[in-house]
Amino acid sequence: MIRSSVQHLSPYTPGEQPKVPGIIKLNTNENAYPPSPRVAEALRAFDCAKLARYPDPMCVKLREKICITDGNACGTPNNIFVGNGSDEVLRLMVDAFVENNGTVAYFNPSYSLYPVLTDIREARRFEIPLPRPGNFVAETLAALRRGKPDLLFTANPNAPTSEFYPVDAIREICGNFPGVVVIDEAYALFAEDNCVRLALSLPNAIVARTMSKAWSLAGLRLGYAIGPEPLIDALCKIKDSYNVDFLAQIAAEAAFSDPGRMLANRAKIIATRGRVATELRRRSWQCADSATNFIWASPPPPLKAADVNEHLKSKNIFVRWFPGETTGDFLRITVGTDAEMDAFLNAV
Repeated sequence: MIRSSVQHLSPYTPGEQPKVPGIIKLNTNENAYPPSPRVAEALRAFDCAKLARYPDPMCVKLREKICITDGNACGTPNNIFVGNGSDEVLRLMVDAFVENNGTVAYFNPSYSLYPVLTDIREARRFEIPLPRPGNFVAETLAALRRGKPDLLFTANPNAPTSEFYPVDAIREICGNFPGVVVIDEAYALFAEDNCVRLALSLPNAIVARTMSKAWSLAGLRLGYAIGPEPLIDALCKIKDSYNVDFLAQIAAEAAFSDPGRMLANRAKIIATRGRVATELRRRSWQCADSATNFIWASPPPPLKAADVNEHLKSKNIFVRWFPGETTGDFLRITVGTDAEMDAFLNAV
């Protein structure tokens, strides 16, 4: 009764969502600060009688708002697709751009949803070991020539390793790859640059974004894609009829009407990120240069990341530890408020 591929599927494992009161939650890269107060105002003013009707299936007003306020030369509303979280957007990209019995390429380590989406589609996985920083383009293109995938997922900045790949490097990969390059920019607003203009200038590049990180709306479940019209049209063809509900559209429009609040929260997170990374390095931790709202760090020997993770849990501080050969020595630490990060530093 259940499709065999689903029976054998290893599902995506989200970070723990502990219900213990008084915890410090630094394990799922949520924003430490609340969204714009305009979001609450918009929801309070919403006429609940409207819920008897379906929402706008194409999110027209929201797409127009994104074009006006996103600040990244988003083109026109026809260059934007809105979905139920960026995870839905990523899933639809696999459905739209990967042939039956096709291949999906992604880096390892990177966002662990990519292989799950590949397995759901019953496509072939093509895993590329994360290239060394100086050889990102050469190693990636060599791997793509071997694997001949239909689609390449590249998270930029990458999760969980937190580094940003230069736009020119992504451009060179797109120009030498015949398939679709999905640039997952969940954390791009914490970096110095982004690939939106790149995606609008090439036929095979598309950016995915989320409101869960910089916009402080993880509970809203709203993401969007920016790219050339043919790719956006393909996503529109296969989406659910009404994939973004009324309240999500209203709240997202309100958030985009107040980008200053997002930028102020972003500035606080970046400042705290730098302070904590400096302090960890002073204590002989290895910390990657972060372009995200988290820190990828390895404790000094003889400490083990798994043991530090358990110690922090005993103090009601939750970070993320990923077992594995390439990730097991590191912790992914979401940047919280200054008070939360001071408690973290005291605990370690």
